[in-house]
Amino acid sequence: MISKSWIRLALPLLAVSVLSLAVAFVGQADEKPAAAKPILAGFAERDITPAIGMERPGGYGKVYNRTFHDPCKVRVSLFDDGSKTVVLIGIDALFVYRDLVQRTRQRIEKEIGIPGGHIMISASHTHSAGPVGMVQPGEYDFADELVQDLAYKQTSTADPGYLQIVENAIVEGVKWAHQHRASARLGFGSGHEDSVAFNRRLRMKNGQSWSHPGAGNPDIIEYAAPIDPEVGVVAVWDQHDELMGTIVNYACHCTTSPTGGGISASWVHHMEEVIQGGLRSRAPVVFLQGACGDITQVDNLAKVRPLQGTDMSRLVGGRIGAEAIKVVFGMAKTEQARVDVKSRVWPIKRRVPSPENVEKAMQIVQGKAEADPATKIFAKETVMIDALAKHQPEAEVEVQAIQVGPAVFVSNPAEYFVENGLRIKKESPFPFTWPVELANGCVGYVPTEEAFSASGGGYETRLTSYSNLEITAGTQMADTGIQLAKEMAPDPAPEHPALPEFKAPWAYGNVGPELE
Repeated sequence: MISKSWIRLALPLLAVSVLSLAVAFVGQADEKPAAAKPILAGFAERDITPAIGMERPGGYGKVYNRTFHDPCKVRVSLFDDGSKTVVLIGIDALFVYRDLVQRTRQRIEKEIGIPGGHIMISASHTHSAGPVGMVQPGEYDFADELVQDLAYKQTSTADPGYLQIVENAIVEGVKWAHQHRASARLGFGSGHEDSVAFNRRLRMKNGQSWSHPGAGNPDIIEYAAPIDPEVGVVAVWDQHDELMGTIVNYACHCTTSPTGGGISASWVHHMEEVIQGGLRSRAPVVFLQGACGDITQVDNLAKVRPLQGTDMSRLVGGRIGAEAIKVVFGMAKTEQARVDVKSRVWPIKRRVPSPENVEKAMQIVQGKAEADPATKIFAKETVMIDALAKHQPEAEVEVQAIQVGPAVFVSNPAEYFVENGLRIKKESPFPFTWPVELANGCVGYVPTEEAFSASGGGYETRLTSYSNLEITAGTQMADTGIQLAKEMAPDPAPEHPALPEFKAPWAYGNVGPELE
C-alpha cells in the first residue's frame, strides 16, 4: 500500500514531468528531462520445476528428465517510480516463445494493470529444465502428415500443461511483487569475470570458423570472437536496509548439467547459492542472460582436462556469484530512479533451403538414402524449415529497452552473438547497459553477418526450423536496441559522498621515526 506521505511527494514530481513533456512537444527539445523520483520495488519467485518424465528440450530430438538435482524457478523484479511500472522476469528455461509471452502479458495487464509492453520475460537457457519447446502446440498443424510426424514425434515438443504452469507462476509472481512493493534503495555496479566463459567458435587453418572443434585440435588458430566478461548487478534494499533482491546479468550458456543429469537451473543455481549465502539473505536473485549465442563454459584451447558436471556448474556459478557479491559490497545507493520503457516489433524474413537441399533431405527422412545420425537430424530440420518458411515466411521480433535509473536492459529474442551485445553496450548512452537474450520470444541463433561470410561457419549458422532468420537480423536488432536506449534519459550512476574538506592530519601519525 502506498502511503499518503509518499503520494504527496510523488504528485509534484509527476506534475513537473507532465509539464516537461508539454514543453518538449511544442519544440523545446533541449528542455531537461524530469527529475528522478523515489522508487518502489518488489521481488518474488515461484517454483516451475518440471515433473520427472517430462521432456527436456535442448537438442533436436526427444530427451526426458529422469532425476532431480535442483529446482527451476520464475524470478520477478518490479520497479515503480510513481509514473510507470516496469517488470524484469527471469525464468529457468531453455527459452520462452512469443505466444506464452503475449498470453502472460495480457493476463498481467488485465489482472494487475501493468501494461504488457512494460514487462520483459527472459529465459536463462538452462538445458536441464522443463518442456517449453522446441515445437509449440499446434505449430505444424498446417503441414502434411510427414512434416507433422517429424515435428511432433521426432522433435522436442512443448507440454501445454507445463506451459500453463509457467504462465501461472509468472502472473502470481508479478502479483506478489506488485502487492508487496515498498520504498527502496538501489545500487548498480559492474564486475569482471573472464575465467569461466569462452567463445566456442574457433578460427581454423582452412579459413573457416568452427563451433567446438575440440581441445587439442592442431588445426585451431585462435578464438573467432571475444567474450563479454562483465557481471552486471543491481541490488535493492528496503528502508530498513534489508535486502529485497538482486539482478545479475552475465553472458554464458547454461549448459553445465549436473553430474549424472537431472532437472536443474544449471550454474544459475550455484550462483544463487553463493549470492544468498554471502549476503546472508534468501532474497530472490533474478538472472537475466547476456548475449551468449556463441559463449559457453567450454574452453577449446584448454591445456588441461576441464571440470565436468556438478563441479563445472559450481565453478561457473560460484565465480560469477562471488564477483556479484564483491560488486554489491562496494555499491553506492540511491532512493530515486526513473523507470521507462521503449520497444519495437517488426517482421524479419526467414532464410529458406534450396530446392536441391530439400530434395536430398526428403530422400533421407523417407528412408530412401543412407546417412549418419547427424546428417539425419539436419535433414529432418531442412524438411521442417522448408514447410515452415512457406507457411510463415517471416518471424515477429520484439526488441525492448527497459530503464531502471542509470541502467538499461536491452532485449532480443535470440541466442545472440556476443559481438552484437558488446556493440549495444558501446553505443548506448547509459552508464550501465545490459543486453538480455532469449527475451519476449525465441527465434533461435542470430549470428553476426561475418559468421555467414567465407571466414564464418559453425553450428550456429546451420539452417534449421529453430534458427533461420536472414543474415542481417543481428544487426537489425542491435540497431534497434541502441536507438531505443538513445530515446531515454539515463539517470546518473549513484556515487558515494564526496570527501570532507581537509582539516588536519591524523595526530597519531604526523611524526617522523622515533629511534630512541
